[in-house]
Amino acid sequence: MDFFNDFDITFLETNRGIIRYRKAGNGPPLLMLHGNPQTHAMWHKVAPNLIEDYTVICPDIPGYGKSFKPKLSANHEEYSKVKMAKDIEEFMKLLNFKSFYVLAHDRGARIAHRLALDFPDKVLKMILLDIIPTIEHFERANMDFAMGYYHWFWLAQRNPIPESVIQKAPEEWFYAHTSREKKDRDFFAPNALRDYLECLKNPKTVEAICEDYRAAATIDIKDDKISRNNNVKVKSPVMVLWGKKGKIEQWYDPISIWKKYCSTEVKGFGIDTGHYLAEEDPEAIIKCVRSFLI
Repeated sequence: MDFFNDFDITFLETNRGIIRYRKAGNGPPLLMLHGNPQTHAMWHKVAPNLIEDYTVICPDIPGYGKSFKPKLSANHEEYSKVKMAKDIEEFMKLLNFKSFYVLAHDRGARIAHRLALDFPDKVLKMILLDIIPTIEHFERANMDFAMGYYHWFWLAQRNPIPESVIQKAPEEWFYAHTSREKKDRDFFAPNALRDYLECLKNPKTVEAICEDYRAAATIDIKDDKISRNNNVKVKSPVMVLWGKKGKIEQWYDPISIWKKYCSTEVKGFGIDTGHYLAEEDPEAIIKCVRSFLI
């Protein structure tokens, strides 16, 4: 199949800035949110196989790809998941979607979690790939987490410490960062890889990635604690999937953790992949979409 065959790629002006996205298909809207350090291109093996049943929308999340880069602030609020979720809610509203399904990976899944908390009437059902709630990661942090997810702490160091290192060799950093399970350099499809690297070579993207992680370690924790203390939970049905070769299953019982943050159905299981589920086993993701998002 061609790279995003039949998809239009365009840009949409939101209150905080322009979002790049692809859209195609027929049927109920399915929003796909990518992770770090990628772009919407990570869905290239999944999205084209769902357009007969869904209207598929794949944006670059704020800060990433060719979408707008939020401004910098001392408390990193502009990169908070509260703000990013609001961006995505506005984006979908501008596309005339009052409610929608969500499939999200990594950082995009953290936006999806906040989206479901803050806009419960918008999210019909969601599938989250390879995460547990951000606050749970930090509160359970130990030596294994510090070594396995060291980038959470390094990227969150003050500007411009991580930025200056990444910008000197963005390609080398990309390959190192995406090899938490060892990979050959041809692991990612050429068209997707080209998009990832082109965007990463923009210093503003690197700055945005670091700000995303700084927000996770600061204001996102505060917002998550407020929601938890107020017993605000996800109301839409949730499926959580994780790569069995990755860290989530090694460190956590993801289903039991997610049940604490949801007031309705939570189901899920591990897939025989590493962290990049949608690129390693797209058939499994497509099957879950068709069985769960009905």
